[in-house]
Amino acid sequence: MRVVDSHTAGEPTRTIVDGGPDLGTGTLAERAARFEADHAWMRRALLTEPRGFDAMVGALLCAPDDRSCATGVVFFSTAGNLGMCGHGTIGVAATLAFLGRIAPGAHRIETPVGVVTVELKTASTAAVENVESYRLHAGVTVEAEGLGAVTGDVAWGGNWFFLCRDAPAPLETAHIPALTDAALKVRAALSGAGITGADGAEIDHIEFFGPPVSPAADSRNFTLCPGGAYDRSPCGTGTSAKLACLAADGALAPGAAWVQESIIGSTYRAHYRAGPGGGIVPTVEGQAYVVGETVLHFAPDDPYRTGIGPPFLVGDATGR
Repeated sequence: MRVVDSHTAGEPTRTIVDGGPDLGTGTLAERAARFEADHAWMRRALLTEPRGFDAMVGALLCAPDDRSCATGVVFFSTAGNLGMCGHGTIGVAATLAFLGRIAPGAHRIETPVGVVTVELKTASTAAVENVESYRLHAGVTVEAEGLGAVTGDVAWGGNWFFLCRDAPAPLETAHIPALTDAALKVRAALSGAGITGADGAEIDHIEFFGPPVSPAADSRNFTLCPGGAYDRSPCGTGTSAKLACLAADGALAPGAAWVQESIIGSTYRAHYRAGPGGGIVPTVEGQAYVVGETVLHFAPDDPYRTGIGPPFLVGDATGR
């Protein structure tokens, strides 16, 4: 299996460019569901040790249903499929440019939750116009173990987020273990209280905010991803959800720039326009760099050919 590895603002993406599974026919959403149901072992094989690590996000290139799109893509983490992935889309754009498949300009990319537009500005800089984003609930309070009352907003930015305005610890790299622990407790509290996204969807991303370190940024964040790893980037879908909340509060005007800073200090520049469905259509710009091009091997007698992952992942040493 041939993959191209990149990072976007520090967050890794592994793009499968050749040798991926045959997902059959149907819509991209149907094929994505088939990937999750029938090829769960591949998530572990690609993204956990000894080939990867838990912060890595996978991107499987697929033929798009919409032929105006440059490609379709299914994003996935160690825990399962992702609806959209902002950093991953920027990484895919940089990968396609590296492979000579796209040139600077505007390109449409199909995801299981809708078509997004990517403006490739240079080989390493891209702006993603995301799917329409919105806030579902404002000021939701839950009682989290060891934290007490935690208040945040529930919002959609291509994935479901619980966005907390007050971080439980300083947003510094030294406090990443404490922030991770707190985010896991908040996620458990949401689940225990039956608080979900639309149609009962799990809220699998938790985001804490605070003042930025850089004077050029507007906010700093920490985002816990579904698999339990923190996002090294400012989180593209999380930034989209954040803009939806700011817009709903009247705190950010359409077209006004918002610079989101990550826990490691990397940044995205974002803005939004009004969406046709009453939400917003955010644009998130960042930089991605290709860091490797690899052919992965899966020896039949390798006892760890499907990776070394936690027990919630499906798969065994035979690849089933």
